[in-house]
Amino acid sequence: MTDRDRTPPTLGDIIRQQRELAELPMRQLATMVGISNPYLSQIERGLRAPSEQVLDAIARSLHTSADALQGQAATLSDERREVSPVVAAIQEDPDLTAKQRQALIEIYTALTEVTLARRHRRGRRSGGNQPGADGQPADDSERPGTTAGSGPFESK
Repeated sequence: MTDRDRTPPTLGDIIRQQRELAELPMRQLATMVGISNPYLSQIERGLRAPSEQVLDAIARSLHTSADALQGQAATLSDERREVSPVVAAIQEDPDLTAKQRQALIEIYTALTEVTLARRHRRGRRSGGNQPGADGQPADDSERPGTTAGSGPFESK
């Protein structure tokens, strides 16, 4: 199984797929949307998140809606991985809009991926900083934002 098979598609992947289905060159779509070609390329590769206005313009140019693009990314993502109880709760919350759900799921996923990657790196370096008996990390330094300098948004 390749990394592509394990990694759920991002919003950028969906935009690229829709652009290719519409047989639009990247430059043409960028022009239609009113953004630069490099910016669209970064969006499609997941390096930049489009603003709501840019996403709406991309969706209009692809003859769809921003919610449809986000929903398709979320649906494919859910099909490819086991849904955590936290994600399931977000998806079932009737007080959130589709955009809010997607944003919360993306934030939660990013935070957990940072933590898992950190654990993986530490495990290789130290021979396995194993979780405690309760399944939690042996120390709080592996939990994002619990000690100074350990959170995913701290500079290294």
